[in-house]
Amino acid sequence: MSPKKKPSIAVVCGGPAAEAEVSRVSGRGVANALLATYEHVSVLELDEAIIDYLKEAQVDIIFPVLHGPPGEDGTFQGFLEIVGIPYVGSGVLASACAMDKIVAKQIFRAYGLPVAKDTIVNRSEGAPSAASRVLDLLGPDVVVKPSSQGSALGILFGEDLKDLEQALEQAFSYDERVLVEERIEGREITVAILERDGIEALPVIEIRTPPGSWYDYEHRYTPGLSEHIIPAPLPEAQYLRTQEVAKLAHESLLCRDLSRVDFIVPEGGEPIILEVNTIPGMTPTSLYPDAARAAGLSFEALVAHLIERALSRSR
Repeated sequence: MSPKKKPSIAVVCGGPAAEAEVSRVSGRGVANALLATYEHVSVLELDEAIIDYLKEAQVDIIFPVLHGPPGEDGTFQGFLEIVGIPYVGSGVLASACAMDKIVAKQIFRAYGLPVAKDTIVNRSEGAPSAASRVLDLLGPDVVVKPSSQGSALGILFGEDLKDLEQALEQAFSYDERVLVEERIEGREITVAILERDGIEALPVIEIRTPPGSWYDYEHRYTPGLSEHIIPAPLPEAQYLRTQEVAKLAHESLLCRDLSRVDFIVPEGGEPIILEVNTIPGMTPTSLYPDAARAAGLSFEALVAHLIERALSRSR
């Protein structure tokens, strides 16, 4: 067995976000995997004490495993840029743009990437007025999304005016701005992106959940409530197109190291981008590690590769 490498690594997780507990599960998994290669690995909570710890501990590199703001939206990345500690993953701009679904979608559209029809509503408009406008523009069958949340938090489906008002009220409890999209029927598909020799799209995954359900927060993180089909049983042209669009989405946002691009793929149609995740989940039920394993990369090798990429930027 080769000797373990010496850099001091801190895996940062938790924090004040709604997804903090999922982040902690991911963080512990990443830390345990890193211990296969590195000698000095610690797990830190994203709280007020982290500043003092980083000053005293002489951490060489940070592996953020943070879901939702302020860890995934560029805030924490900006702090690391100021204190000069290299880190895994996307920088400030890419993190901020990807976390804001409205901004990300405007970028995708500017690049000519396939997206669903949508409209944007503000909390100040009020749910009843916004619901009427959405109904006129998109019809009743829509998806309501808070602009800056992950793990499907706050996402609801509208089917009539009353449903739509209730969905908007709930979404406004998460964010001041809300993205409302036409609902498109199709397969739930995800493509993991990894930068190795260039930008690489890993094997495509189809996510299946029980009839009448979808890949919401519960189905993402409860073992047995979702099935990951690898490779996704898509026609070859659709399969290759999802990989192509995923790489273009990663590039359009200026993402770095890794990302995961989620799609709805209608029968026989163009894959529709839902969002880009700059810090994909790393729990036992998460998609990204499954895609890496399907590409022949163990979880231990994956996280070590990401650390080495980040370290190379600091030399």
